[in-house]
Amino acid sequence: MLRGPRPNHAFSQGGRPVWRVLEVTVPVFAVILVGYLYARFRPTDMAVANRLNVHLFVPALLFFVLSEKLPAASALAGPALGAAVVVLGSGLLAWPVVRLTGWSARTVVPPVMFNNSGNLGLPLAALAFGEAGLALAVVLFVVEMVLHFSVGVFLLQGRAELGPLLRNPILLATAAGLWAHFGDWQAPALVRPAIEMMADVSIPLMLVALGIRLTDVDLSQWRVGLTGSLLCPATGLLAAWAFITLAGLTGMQAGLLWLFGALPPAVLNYILAEHYQRGPAEVASIVVLGNAAALVTIPVVLYFVLPG
Repeated sequence: MLRGPRPNHAFSQGGRPVWRVLEVTVPVFAVILVGYLYARFRPTDMAVANRLNVHLFVPALLFFVLSEKLPAASALAGPALGAAVVVLGSGLLAWPVVRLTGWSARTVVPPVMFNNSGNLGLPLAALAFGEAGLALAVVLFVVEMVLHFSVGVFLLQGRAELGPLLRNPILLATAAGLWAHFGDWQAPALVRPAIEMMADVSIPLMLVALGIRLTDVDLSQWRVGLTGSLLCPATGLLAAWAFITLAGLTGMQAGLLWLFGALPPAVLNYILAEHYQRGPAEVASIVVLGNAAALVTIPVVLYFVLPG
């Protein structure tokens, strides 16, 4: 599992962990760059690899973390509720702004609401806050996934579908992991290493897949892409600030929620927009430009929230 590196105070400036920001962001963006460059020179179809990740490796990660690394239930309510507030709050903040521009709110608002809490959020949380941070980041990711396949699908097609939500392997693994955690059950010693090995595949594969996906871009709709890419972290951070202030979150929980609010749009937004034919070109531009902008926004946010 990914672990956060030790702070190097020799490279800190004014008490802020500048070196720690690099230690967290450089490995993540380097793996994305490897995937991007590889696909530039060798066009790659990631359909099978992505299917394996969604059906096997990410569920293994969720089950392993939820069943063995999850903190006490009392520590989960704040971050889980905060994730819901950030997702739904960013949508409420973005909706009137998008309507004023004349673009379709049902096209632009979902990628503003649903951020990259899987591909980027999990590795960043693990490197920034260690295993404890990864466990809470998994909770944020699960909350967003539930909302994406319920509220998000409703926005895209005008109605929600319960069947796909109940069959989603990520959510099934989440349910199994929570059952194991609260039932005080652990995987047998002979099986546990296999689950952990499968879990270890998920995060690097997600980052490589993100880099490869970024080569398949359509920037013909760059204006809406630029608008959405700016709205996503702006509304997310505003919603995160409101919840952190009202709920009185501090320390790692507050830091994780700040990071969650700053994340760029998820690639899943493009996949669903293409599936439901809800402005896929516009959504692709928002996703690509938003993830490019994350090269600036993520380090800035980490600079202020990382422990010194």
